[in-house]
Amino acid sequence: MKTIILRNGLELPLVGWGTWNIQKKEEIQDALFYAYESGYRLIDTAAAYGNESSMGRAIQDLSLDRTQLLLQDKVWTTCYGYDKVREACARSLKKLRTDYLDVFLMHWPISANQSEKWQQWNSETWRGMERLYEEGYVKAIGVCNFEEYHIKTLANSANIMPMVNQIECHPGYTRQALRIFCAQHGIQVEASSPLGNGALLEQEQLHAMACAKNKTVAQICIRWALEKDIVTLPKAVKRDHIRENMAVLDFEIGEAEMVELDNMPFCGGLMANPDEVIDIDSLQ
Repeated sequence: MKTIILRNGLELPLVGWGTWNIQKKEEIQDALFYAYESGYRLIDTAAAYGNESSMGRAIQDLSLDRTQLLLQDKVWTTCYGYDKVREACARSLKKLRTDYLDVFLMHWPISANQSEKWQQWNSETWRGMERLYEEGYVKAIGVCNFEEYHIKTLANSANIMPMVNQIECHPGYTRQALRIFCAQHGIQVEASSPLGNGALLEQEQLHAMACAKNKTVAQICIRWALEKDIVTLPKAVKRDHIRENMAVLDFEIGEAEMVELDNMPFCGGLMANPDEVIDIDSLQ
């Protein structure tokens, strides 16, 4: 698998295994086995996914070499703040049965529409993230679902800029302006929901392109991300789908086809507004 190097030198595969909404222990263990044997080494999870404990047990039960895995985890907003984010990281490490994370992300920004202290909450949480990085508990730190103004505001007090921004990004919702901003500041973009939350699988334009290449729509979407050096995290449980999502290195998408994909009409984006989606009842 092709890789990308973060600005601190950490090397990430361009395709990882997304695990949102996969929670059953047996399901996690079987899917992890299929993913590992298919060549996946980057595993993306989150405290909010509710599968950290099952993932930790599966890694142990399958006797996988931890040094061959890159574990990426996220802290949820109810654990924001300097001390609380450090405590949350410790809990996640315990559940995952490891003593370090490869990548640790703030799952959502707190915004001005949610708290008058939104800048303080993000800043204090990020300061805790920086401390975890400095102490070696995590090898890289970043954010999820941050818009440009969230990152700019965070930069006012940050000692270390985010190394990663995981956002929804795919044909039909390319996020070009935000991706350009991240590239200008050395922030690696990761694509969550790279198949457009399933909507792209029914898109006729993509079906035609996939048929012409004897590939699937999912493979076209993942290859689009690879061509742009975007780390993509497709979720899959079945063995065939897991293998299919990794089999994207034996074909290319031509320049004209990339332009076509870049200019697809809107499709599949949840367009989740970080100013509106977070329950911050626990923040005072």
